[in-house]
Amino acid sequence: MTKKNIALWSGPRNLSTALMYSFINRGDCKAYDEPLFGYFLKQTGVWRPSRDEVMNTFELDSKKVIENCFESENKSGFVFTKNIANHVVDLDLSFLINQRNIVLTRHPYHVLKSYTKNIDQPTLLDLAYQQQLEIIDYLKKNNQPYLLIEAKDIKRNSELALKALCDFCDITFTDKMLKWASGKRSEDGPWDKYWYQNVHKSTAFISSESTTFDDSEYRQNKMYQKVVKQYQQLVEHKTSNQ
Repeated sequence: MTKKNIALWSGPRNLSTALMYSFINRGDCKAYDEPLFGYFLKQTGVWRPSRDEVMNTFELDSKKVIENCFESENKSGFVFTKNIANHVVDLDLSFLINQRNIVLTRHPYHVLKSYTKNIDQPTLLDLAYQQQLEIIDYLKKNNQPYLLIEAKDIKRNSELALKALCDFCDITFTDKMLKWASGKRSEDGPWDKYWYQNVHKSTAFISSESTTFDDSEYRQNKMYQKVVKQYQQLVEHKTSNQ
């Protein structure tokens, strides 16, 4: 496979920012933090704590974002875009063909426990499982490789997971990806003050999370039932057509 820029398609609270920090620490990566967020807010009208800041500072034209970020060049290596999968809503997905596409997911229980600290009543759109499935469906229909990885796999054995990820992306793994300095990054989006407190304190991927948990507080929730099914569908794609 020829080298391409890397696009991460995550759900919220999926370890995506820590993974972005891991890539930044390589030294050969130009990273963009959710470059389509402004477009998404304009297109959907949804509320976010950082909505005004993003609308005032981000490019809102999706075509310009794709050209200036996803299709940009980095003479020192490659470009890595960290994205929430729902940011592709209403977009022509053909730009994905020129990317190495990674889908990062996490069990809805863990997502909701974290996400609802800032968004009281998340919607199906907010959680982005449906858009992750749509991205995979598009890539499969167009015979494009992708890699699906779970946050718990990165936590359980970071080195093994990152080596598999680098192999898929046709880049060399370096142990620089395993640790980084604590603190903010210049690449952080303006929403970092609402969401990045823990990752700013981190210096590595945190230890594994429990695979056994009591989700009784959510079981009667129809949206939770729906996203659990979507998550289970995603996990079936864990061995991709790479």
